[in-house]
Amino acid sequence: MSGKTVDELSVGDWAENGRTISEADVYAFGGIIGDLNPLHTNEVVASKSVFGKRVAHGMLTASLLSGVLAHQLPGNGTIFMGLSVKFKAPTYFGDTVTARVEITEIVKRQVTLACTCTNQDGEVVLEGEAKVLAPKK
Repeated sequence: MSGKTVDELSVGDWAENGRTISEADVYAFGGIIGDLNPLHTNEVVASKSVFGKRVAHGMLTASLLSGVLAHQLPGNGTIFMGLSVKFKAPTYFGDTVTARVEITEIVKRQVTLACTCTNQDGEVVLEGEAKVLAPKK
């Protein structure tokens, strides 16, 4: 895995990566952040919710964007400056989520990227915008 320096980037460049969200992923993430909400951990409680079954943490879905930014675009040496997201649909256990970033603006080293996460059915589960400092030579 590598990356590009700011001089090698262009508006319209994009990258993506997918991951199938497992029960282990949800429990590990929840344990790390201290969020063991029954919507994530208790099938009986979750079955009575608006979701109808257990869901992954929204921030787990959002965190998939970080891997794309850190290892693909811009890549190694990228400094994450900010992220704004809107959750559009739930991510369920077993969903395969594809995180995609696309450069929309470059000003000096600051790069703005449109971000989306879609599930295996092509449904957008998250959309937003990231700002990063791209590596320099």
